[in-house]
Amino acid sequence: MVLIAFFFSCESDEARRERLAREEQERIELVKRQKAEEAEKARKLEEERKKEAERIEKERKEKAIYEKYINNTLRTGATPYAYCYGRNRSCSGSRCSEISVRTPSTSDVLVTIKSDGEVVRHAFISKGSTYKFKLPNGTYQPFFYYGKGWNPEKVMKQSKCGTIKGGFLEREVFGKDSPQSLVNNILSYELILTQNGNFSTRPSNSSEAL
Repeated sequence: MVLIAFFFSCESDEARRERLAREEQERIELVKRQKAEEAEKARKLEEERKKEAERIEKERKEKAIYEKYINNTLRTGATPYAYCYGRNRSCSGSRCSEISVRTPSTSDVLVTIKSDGEVVRHAFISKGSTYKFKLPNGTYQPFFYYGKGWNPEKVMKQSKCGTIKGGFLEREVFGKDSPQSLVNNILSYELILTQNGNFSTRPSNSSEAL
């Protein structure tokens, strides 16, 4: 005896069409997700590539600036911020005082002298040199910016007169003294580098000193 079994699907034509449409929609959505994931991956790779290229270019420019200015210095008495603070005026007569600054043998120094919070004198003093500021009697506060390798394009701060440019590439240290009242006298500073790398003046910063 031979038994023959017949199997019939209970799925109606309408249900089959709905199932196939649903499967097709799922397939389309899967393809969309895969394409979106691939696009996002490509975007991230491109973003990383651009960042790496920017990093390399930045390092190249920094290296070029470093090599160009690391041994650059200015003459003693130069006023690199004259476009903002003016040039140093002299003072003669019975109502004048003097501030004398001698720099250490290992560092150039940019000196600013403030009165009532405003820079009234400034000068670059090369290492191992002396410069004398002539001023009318009054109260003044000296600031000292030490370093190596003068970069005239380095942005230091924004001021009332615009952007202050010019600064050292390395070994930067800012120092200051307390305000000093001068009446027909001479105030002398001999700046010394101590063993721990700090100078004998009190700490300061570019915003305060410039």
